Amino acid sequence: MKKIMTIDGNEACSYTAYMFTEVAGIYPITPSSPMAEHLDEWSSNHRLNVFNDEVKVVEMQSELGAAGMVHGSLQAGLLTTTFTASQGLLLMIPNMYKIAGEMLPGVIHVAARSLSTHALSIFGDHQDIYATRMTGFAMLASSSVQDAAYLSAVAHLSAIKSSLPFLHFFDGFRTSHEINKIEVLEQEDLKELIDYEALNRFRNKALNPLHPVTRGVNENDDIYFQNMEVRNKYYEQLPDIVNEYMEKINEKANTNYKPFNYYGSKNAKKIIVAMGSVTDTIKEYITDSKENIGLIEVHLYRPFSSKYLLNVLPDTVEKIAVLDRTKEPGSGGEPLYLDISNALKNKNISIVGGRYGLSSKNTTPAQIKAVYDMLDNPRDNFVIGINDDVTHLSLEIQNYKINNAQEMLIYGYGSDGMISASKSLIKLIGDNTDKYVQGYFEYDSKKSGGVTVSHLRFKDDIIRKPYYVENPSVVVVSKDSYLSDFDMFNNICENGICIINTVRNEKEINELMSSQNKKDLLDKKIKIYTINAYLIAHESGLNNKISMIMENAILKLIHLIDFDKAQEKLKEYIKNKFSKKGEKVVESNYQAIEAATKYIKEIKLNNEIKQAQEKIGLYEMIGQRKGNELPTSAFLKHQDGTFNETNLNKSAISEFVPKWLNSNCIRCNRCSFVCPHSVIRTYLVDEEEYQLMPSKIKERCIKPLDKNLQNYYFIIGISIKNCTGCGLCVNTCPGLRNSKALIMEDILNQSEEQKIADYLLENIKDKEIESKNSIMTSQFKKPKIKYPGACLGCGQPAYIKILTQLFGNEMIIANATGCSSIYGGSIPNLPYNLPWASSLFEDNAEYGYGMYMADKTMKNRIKKIIHSNLNNPNKELFEMWLNNMDDYKTTKYVYDNLTNDIPEELKKIKDYLIKKSTWIIGGDGWAYDIGFSGIDHILASNDNVNILVLNTEVYSNTGGQASKASPKGSIASFATSGKKNNSKDLARIAMSYPDVYVAQINLGANMNQVIKAMKEAEEYKGPSLIIAYAPCISHGIEGGMTNSLEMQALATKCGYFPIFRYNPVDKKLILDSKNVDFDLYNEFLLKQQRYKNLKKINKENADLLFEDNKNNAILKFNYYKMLEKKKNFNCRIPV
Repeated sequence: MKKIMTIDGNEACSYTAYMFTEVAGIYPITPSSPMAEHLDEWSSNHRLNVFNDEVKVVEMQSELGAAGMVHGSLQAGLLTTTFTASQGLLLMIPNMYKIAGEMLPGVIHVAARSLSTHALSIFGDHQDIYATRMTGFAMLASSSVQDAAYLSAVAHLSAIKSSLPFLHFFDGFRTSHEINKIEVLEQEDLKELIDYEALNRFRNKALNPLHPVTRGVNENDDIYFQNMEVRNKYYEQLPDIVNEYMEKINEKANTNYKPFNYYGSKNAKKIIVAMGSVTDTIKEYITDSKENIGLIEVHLYRPFSSKYLLNVLPDTVEKIAVLDRTKEPGSGGEPLYLDISNALKNKNISIVGGRYGLSSKNTTPAQIKAVYDMLDNPRDNFVIGINDDVTHLSLEIQNYKINNAQEMLIYGYGSDGMISASKSLIKLIGDNTDKYVQGYFEYDSKKSGGVTVSHLRFKDDIIRKPYYVENPSVVVVSKDSYLSDFDMFNNICENGICIINTVRNEKEINELMSSQNKKDLLDKKIKIYTINAYLIAHESGLNNKISMIMENAILKLIHLIDFDKAQEKLKEYIKNKFSKKGEKVVESNYQAIEAATKYIKEIKLNNEIKQAQEKIGLYEMIGQRKGNELPTSAFLKHQDGTFNETNLNKSAISEFVPKWLNSNCIRCNRCSFVCPHSVIRTYLVDEEEYQLMPSKIKERCIKPLDKNLQNYYFIIGISIKNCTGCGLCVNTCPGLRNSKALIMEDILNQSEEQKIADYLLENIKDKEIESKNSIMTSQFKKPKIKYPGACLGCGQPAYIKILTQLFGNEMIIANATGCSSIYGGSIPNLPYNLPWASSLFEDNAEYGYGMYMADKTMKNRIKKIIHSNLNNPNKELFEMWLNNMDDYKTTKYVYDNLTNDIPEELKKIKDYLIKKSTWIIGGDGWAYDIGFSGIDHILASNDNVNILVLNTEVYSNTGGQASKASPKGSIASFATSGKKNNSKDLARIAMSYPDVYVAQINLGANMNQVIKAMKEAEEYKGPSLIIAYAPCISHGIEGGMTNSLEMQALATKCGYFPIFRYNPVDKKLILDSKNVDFDLYNEFLLKQQRYKNLKKINKENADLLFEDNKNNAILKFNYYKMLEKKKNFNCRIPV
């Protein structure tokens, strides 16, 4: 029996996969992570599969580990599943060959995603799945959220019957994250479709002492070939098995699935062949155009069945365009094109191939029209969706839209809750009206802080429109600064509605709005409503949580559902979502939504249009959300993915920003030290610079208190347009006589502050201070990372910023994929002004080590050249270099002063003379899990490489999954009822190598110790490892991230995170944690939702888990305390 659900593609797939899965070996990766998270949640809630059991979900240390675990579980006779994407799928390839070769019925569900090539992209295409087409896995494609529910069943059922593994895939983000109203089959409907004889054969093959066999043997050249070919018949039978199960699903669900589905005219002469979500766009165009055209939609890609292809191919077809969502450089064509060409080689049909949709590039009906039009005069190797003005492969696109649904756009700011509000809105209307709904959510790679756009549609029948909204009747803007930054209304319907969340009045909105936005709104006679959701949130005790307020305001104005009923359902949603956070949070949200409609005001725009903006450059175009307009030629200088620092200003993303009161300032520089985004800068101004200053800036200057700095003036600059409003600077400010030198104030009251910050940044030079190794003096150095796109109050980037202030001139950074690579290298905001590069997630330690070895190799070559040329006029400088190769200042001096008399071979590699400092940086998911083996290798190398681990105790960037750094009892994805085992002690493991410098640091606990550890690690001529405690929004800190410094301090004070330094030079461990009070331990835990919620989720075991957590911390602390007392350090001594 079917039931209707409003869900996304990930949930649709996992809903069915759960039924057929006994064991799931998983590892998180965007955009597939929610599938495994659903299984873990359902298993924790004791949902049963078709075998009347809960699925055993096991999180591994990497996708390679997950694939190995899946392989082993299958060999032991259990139906085993995994979920992955992109690089994760590539890591599974070796085991995929084994699983297929051993004919094991495993299933991999893939949210298909781009691969890392010249750049990382988390968005969708088919590069990853095509890379596996030789593994022997059957490959089944879903085109929609509906397909993901039904064809996932076909994959599992066919795998069991055929005894061959399946890879079932759908488009990452476009399908995985699209919400749609679909039908699903109940478990009993699917259970009866299982071939139990085949299942028993699989069970009987399991490795078992009662039936000893040998598998995974070695074969030589005499028999390997034959044993490969003997499996042919199983692949030949497989298309019929898939077709059989498709027919059985069709019977139960009233669908029409086939290995290849035809849609369109029976007499079509022109058709497109494609697979994935684009097929729905093609179907829509065929229906709307009423032309004599067609589509072949590919579901079964491997084994590729010419029989089933020919079954649906109209005899009238003369021309075919094959669309591939990938690029295979150097090939004669992309994979699907080559398969179709081969299958139809004996037909008199003109076949051409083209590419579309890489990295979720939007593919519209207008582009599909261009493909059909092109077939009148076929051209091969075409592209759609971009303007290729370099190789001239793109098709000309005409203006063509299909307007048959009510559409809405909601512009939000990452972490403001507008994506959640949009999903709630979609589900509310989908579940409580007869309307069909669709929601797609556009955002960048950042965890928070980027622009989000929700594309919502409502219709009386099924919606199959897998492309961006093109003609919205409603546009919602949650941040008023967007009115001047982005063109948001160019496609809005005549007489539509615009809803703006703002603290500004009508006059200020008119002044703020860009000329293009104002023109569009006036020309199309748009009704404009404002609401001050921030004010309502503050009055209701919700801080800046505006999502429910905005959702209620939208429901009031769009008239898609009875408003009283909508409010009732919204309150039910609030209770279900927030009850774990306490009744007070629920009541605050009730109060806020009830107040929302009272604050809605209609405003009018005047006719004053500003002068049009001048032409802007590459980074500005991308920053203004116009990247899709850029032609291929815009990237001629960036073909290998190399870019430079941009530091593009954000646009006043926080309503409240710090204001400096110089009369209360003690010049400690703590505010600059803790600022995660390098927004606050402290400057020393010399007399010449002071005299050139505008008077309004001079007035702010005060004298330093340090007697050694009396020749300078002191001033603080605050880049308020880049401030996230976290308030850490205010919280850390000691002030003078209990009066803070920094206060938070409305940004509208600080009109001159950004101009002052810009002036200081551009005109005040760094000063050579005798020592930069204190909190105060370190902050007079310009950081080499500026305005990273990290979350509000993020615990990570301050550590990197400090590192660059200490050693930035000599640093090279290798950065693991994760939060730090996303806020450190996402176009167009590139915050680094030093050599920075990111490879992958799993290989960062080796990647950085390769950088170090290359430099070391070149320096050895230089040493040989110099030894052979000591009679050179530069002899004195040569000898200076030989004696000080590891000193930056000396090597830089030599570099600057060498004459042209140096040998020719040295001239070519002169840049390598300067000492470089290699820092390998990443999060705990990398260091404790997927990249641990690489770190272990480097620690054992005795080479001079530095590692900084930014420990958030959770996989932050992929959404908050447990890592081996996650402590016992903490709640995270894959630990929904509290993590059952203790965290890894990476520092202790590192110290098992006696020649490794090891430190644990905590910025909120001891700022001076942070500097000491970094300095000692840099000075140590061997491997170093620094583990930095970094609070994350995933922790759910009481009061928000503005309190993260206090939580850091408490983490060390209560013994949760001890800080120490072990230096192999003197073989001593210094325990910097002083006056630890374990009586504060529970207070620390219960100030974080990741622990506090355990008492509601797992009442029976919460106290025991907390006690174990604390006891483990006590044992750990006592261990380091014991080591501190040892005169002859040896961490191998047992506790």
